[in-house]
Amino acid sequence: MAEEGNKIRVRLVTPERVLVDLRADAVELPATTGYMEVLYGHAPLLAELGAGDVTLHGATGGENAGGSDRYNVSWGFVEVLPDRVTILANDAIAPSQIDVNRAKEQLNRGHDLWSQAGDDPERYVIANDVIHEAEAKLASAEGKTN
Repeated sequence: MAEEGNKIRVRLVTPERVLVDLRADAVELPATTGYMEVLYGHAPLLAELGAGDVTLHGATGGENAGGSDRYNVSWGFVEVLPDRVTILANDAIAPSQIDVNRAKEQLNRGHDLWSQAGDDPERYVIANDVIHEAEAKLASAEGKTN
């Protein structure tokens, strides 16, 4: 376990609120190009956030102090600096608060959008984003991790 001085400050912010502001040993997060893990001292980075789970390992002051806290996020940006990570997400929620029926409806809506996309590649991108977000919510609610 890292010493307190080697913990990275993590802030998870949505347009409505600051959901998380604490220190952790490591943070895993979904970039659009795949999951990445950030530790104290990481090189500066700005990346587009995808849909999936943010996992805080060894969080100080989190729900599972010393364990792992998870939050499902949907799209946005992440700024990584050597001593902190700021996650700006369009939406973020604890897995226990995910409405599974609503996520299933979103998945069905995404499949409908996909089947109606026709020759428009932009509509396929939109449909794929809706499907990916719904699948990430369902996996998070079922307790499946990265």
